[in-house]
Amino acid sequence: MKLYNMYIDGQWFGEGYETIKVINPANGELVGEVPYAGEKETNQAINVAHTGFKKWSSLTAYDRAGYLRKLYQLMMEHQEELAEMMTLEMGKPIKESRGEVQYAASFIDWFAEEGKRIYGETIPTHAGSKRLQVWKKPVGVVAAITPWNFPIAMLTRKMGPALAAGCTVVIKPSSETPISAIKLIELCEKAGFPKGVVNLVTGSSSKITKAIMENNKVRKITFTGSTEVGKILIRQSADQVKKLSLELGGHAPLIVLDDANVDTAVKGAIASKFRNTGQTCICANRIYVQSGIYDEFVEKFAKAVKGLKVGNGMDEMVDVGPLINKEGLEKVENHVEDAVSKGAKVVAGGSPYTKENVGFFYTPTVIKDVNESMVVMEEETFGPVAPIQKVETEEEAIQLANDTPYGLAAYVFTENVARGMRVIERLDYGIVGWNDGAPSAAQVPFGGMKESGVGREGGHEGIDAFVETQYVAIGME
Repeated sequence: MKLYNMYIDGQWFGEGYETIKVINPANGELVGEVPYAGEKETNQAINVAHTGFKKWSSLTAYDRAGYLRKLYQLMMEHQEELAEMMTLEMGKPIKESRGEVQYAASFIDWFAEEGKRIYGETIPTHAGSKRLQVWKKPVGVVAAITPWNFPIAMLTRKMGPALAAGCTVVIKPSSETPISAIKLIELCEKAGFPKGVVNLVTGSSSKITKAIMENNKVRKITFTGSTEVGKILIRQSADQVKKLSLELGGHAPLIVLDDANVDTAVKGAIASKFRNTGQTCICANRIYVQSGIYDEFVEKFAKAVKGLKVGNGMDEMVDVGPLINKEGLEKVENHVEDAVSKGAKVVAGGSPYTKENVGFFYTPTVIKDVNESMVVMEEETFGPVAPIQKVETEEEAIQLANDTPYGLAAYVFTENVARGMRVIERLDYGIVGWNDGAPSAAQVPFGGMKESGVGREGGHEGIDAFVETQYVAIGME
């Protein structure tokens, strides 16, 4: 089986290391292996990134944009190769994987241009003998720690603005999906990025993170993952006051008010809930439907969910692939069993998918008559389960939606403009889809409130996290 290597200072290596086996969750087959590295290799990557920073940051924004544009072109040329590897590693339906490659490439394209728009300021002076200016400078070496559920898009969303701003990067991909990231770095090499600018280390999460947090040459951490790990990084960053961007957990509510277009709401809920088999940080985890249309919504939604095809993501017709691993499958089963034991009713799915008797599949599931006492309404399921709770009023929906420590994404379906704006103003979420189940895009800010994170990715805000503000007072006498 092929060994996929690490990339440090423009060199590929990994022979002789212990390895991590990457397993296809759809069939249990071995996809490939990657080196199991640790602190030594991470510090090596950090040191070369630190050395490479001086040259990379001295290039013009137009020069850096040229490299990024070449990477964008290569990503589009290799779209199928990247998509297939993603599906093999984590089971995402191939049509979604192709979409992710396009989405991922859009961040490279966007920030290639946005890097040219990092503006300073000239400030009116308070004294005739002075001139006051604000300069923007790249923060330095950036460590990017990325998750398995969007293994390419979460990387380009961090790497794009960092490189455009003039930073160099050290990447730690998830051990569940490292090969997708390696394939992207192969394209960086083809694009001609100078040595030391882009580096990737695979291996022990604890040892690699320890090296990142203790090495004072790393000035910025950008992380997507669980809130629990995010809190650990906050504590560990304190000794050196490292800058942090954290996109953490979510528990997204989807509110359907009684003046909503039910068909639009069903379509939006399907798009939000079952994309990537429900394994997204912004997928709808709790659905609140006003009583006047509750029965109609449940009936139409369950019918649509029953029509989703489950199977190996390499099948062009598949809508819902496997969960990432056994633990993910067991969590889904536990959430459904808990809800049913407390009085909820399964109206679609509700059991593991056993047709092939291999892989970590669960049938797309709809549960009605749930309430806040059930685990599925308190914890992020990260699977293809849609629990629906009846609410009587707009006020009740808002109160239940906000009753969580998370604040990443929320969804509202209503045809009344005034009502929609009123509800959204009271929702404590960084992202809101109004009659829209798929709100993400490269040109908009992505991030959460409360325990769902710090900072924003994407949009013009996305590059701000990778620059320092320097105020300069110039004496003219």
